[in-house]
Amino acid sequence: MKRERLFITLGAINAFIAIGLGAFGAHGLKTILSESALQTWQTAVDYHGFHALGLILIGILAPTIPAVLRSGWWMVTGIILFSGSLYLLSLTDIKILGAITPFGGGCFLISWMIVAWYSFKVDQPPKTL
Repeated sequence: MKRERLFITLGAINAFIAIGLGAFGAHGLKTILSESALQTWQTAVDYHGFHALGLILIGILAPTIPAVLRSGWWMVTGIILFSGSLYLLSLTDIKILGAITPFGGGCFLISWMIVAWYSFKVDQPPKTL
């Protein structure tokens, strides 16, 4: 599988998971978790879904800007650390899990800076009339 297709596939799988976890939170956990825990769960879902779309974008950009593929693994790691720690925190109320979340956020920031850097650096082909 080409690397760009890998990130489109990972993005689609993560979007599927984010939608499923969002529905599970809204319906299955609504009566179980506190309002605060549900808000934390929703934050995890939001960032998970947003970065699933980011993975798809990386796959789409990669044929033109191959270096953006570097950002894909940062994004995957961010989903695991950021959203994963918030999902677990919501379910277990183990507060130390909140210490992991900023590392995932840092991975997200790095991934987007890589996309910005390499998209800025790429030479644009001349426009034809």
